[in-house]
Amino acid sequence: MKRLLIAVWLGAWALGLGAGPLGAQVPASAIAPSFDEFLADVKQEALRRGIKRETIEAAFADVKAPETSVVTRDRTQPELTQSLDAYLADRLKPRTVQRARELATAHRDLLKKVDAEYGVPPAIMTAIWGVESNFGQFVGVRPTVGALATLAFDARRSDLFKTELFEALTILDRGLVAVPDLKGSWAGAMGQPQFMPSSYLRYAVDFDGDAKADIWTSLPDVFASMANYLKQRGWVAGERWGREVRVPKAAMDRVDRAVPMRTTGCRAVRELSEPRPLSGWKKLGVAAIGGPLPSSAIEASLVRGKKRNFLVYRNYEAILEYNCSNAYAVAIGILSDKVAAK
Repeated sequence: MKRLLIAVWLGAWALGLGAGPLGAQVPASAIAPSFDEFLADVKQEALRRGIKRETIEAAFADVKAPETSVVTRDRTQPELTQSLDAYLADRLKPRTVQRARELATAHRDLLKKVDAEYGVPPAIMTAIWGVESNFGQFVGVRPTVGALATLAFDARRSDLFKTELFEALTILDRGLVAVPDLKGSWAGAMGQPQFMPSSYLRYAVDFDGDAKADIWTSLPDVFASMANYLKQRGWVAGERWGREVRVPKAAMDRVDRAVPMRTTGCRAVRELSEPRPLSGWKKLGVAAIGGPLPSSAIEASLVRGKKRNFLVYRNYEAILEYNCSNAYAVAIGILSDKVAAK
């Protein structure tokens, strides 16, 4: 009988009929709101932020339910699920490298003009363009507001995507983009540079002089917006992103003892070693591939893969600002090197 009573109590607790040994009722605040309730709260907050009511109604007119496919994609991003080596193999196929070289040549004059303005090499812009949107072939067809509403409703990164949702509403309210044209990826990333709404508002550039920053169809705006983003996030003109290195086992053992990992920043930054001068890495037995490692005071951090390792500089961290994934940033760096070496 005692076991039966315990089972009944546990069953009631699991169904939310009691909470705790005294059978206290679950507070109303602990019950998650429905999607409709969530949207109602978002609309009210948008009004308080000064977004016009007609903008809000137009933006949410077709948003009826959370999109399960969006949540699934959020849980299975290749930057999170693939190893560094597997990610590089997928994104650095010969046909991708060849296409990047062809397009860098085709748009040479425009890329040089953007480089002169922002100090970001054409090869880097081409590499980001390729990895982000397959050189403009994929800009996303999913309505941005609906995707962001789904991710803001989901508990995993609700605050981040709610902020982006309000930024998307700001874009619409300012008349920068029309509702039917505000489309992008499952994550709310938009246009050929795959900017989140907050990045669009801060970094998108009207480089072709038509009074609008069109990151969907205008290549001058696309390249300049990417370059402006990197410059504003720390890109230093004339410096490289990093280099591949050999780290023999004995050297890696010395690195493990002498160079701690970082403890702050996004996940990818915490996967980097603390920076050390190149001369220090050389003393530890780290060797460059394809040439000698300079004995200089320039600082670099180590990125480890199962088969490949890289020393990366401060421009690499600007790439991490674009997408905080070491697999992504290394892929951009290697692809840019291959484009520049054509």
